[in-house]
Amino acid sequence: MNAAEVSKVSKSFGEVEAVKDVSFVVESDEVFGLIGPNGAGKTTVIRMLMEVIKPDSGEIRIFGETLQESTKNKIGYLPEERGLYRKLTVRESLFYLAALKGASASVTRDRTKGLLERTGMLPHQNKRIEELSKGMAQIIQFITTILHNPELVILDEPFYGLDPVNTKLIKDLIAELKRQGKTIILSTHMMNEVEELCDRILMINKGQTVLYGGLAEIKSRYRKNSVFIEAE
Repeated sequence: MNAAEVSKVSKSFGEVEAVKDVSFVVESDEVFGLIGPNGAGKTTVIRMLMEVIKPDSGEIRIFGETLQESTKNKIGYLPEERGLYRKLTVRESLFYLAALKGASASVTRDRTKGLLERTGMLPHQNKRIEELSKGMAQIIQFITTILHNPELVILDEPFYGLDPVNTKLIKDLIAELKRQGKTIILSTHMMNEVEELCDRILMINKGQTVLYGGLAEIKSRYRKNSVFIEAE
């Protein structure tokens, strides 16, 4: 079963056509890149996948059905606009948001400890969110996205504003999720991240599909545009 199927989806805001007749499939257990310049329509597509907004036309199916409330607990979503409760501690934030996704306290306790240790954030678990640096807060938000062990992980610009050390940490976590059999949708405009992480891609610009398919096949198809440099 495919993780997501999007068929002829369109969305307008007033006179602006944000997404125009876009179709794609996200296969299970893959890292799928949703790429394009800022303002291309990537976030609009993701918000329709999450049913934050409704498409004007077309159909979206998640795990073979229209999005149900029960299905939402199988999804982890890292939005482009980060947002955590600034007065809560790290630990309080993680437990609260995991509970909203239906995770049990015992499972949350074990996974919280493991993920905080994995990311080097365990010493900061009793700090309030407002006391964290921007990069540390983004790591915590990433942990909240995957804490309830979702089957589908949707990441909207997960590397934005991160330093190289934290960028590598997030990349390693994404690779680990894939090894665990999770499906990941990765939205970014950084082509080097796409080449490193993704199996297949959808490139959109001005709301329309530009490229769609396997990364290796697309690179082969356009290799005539490559420049090869030899040096000693």
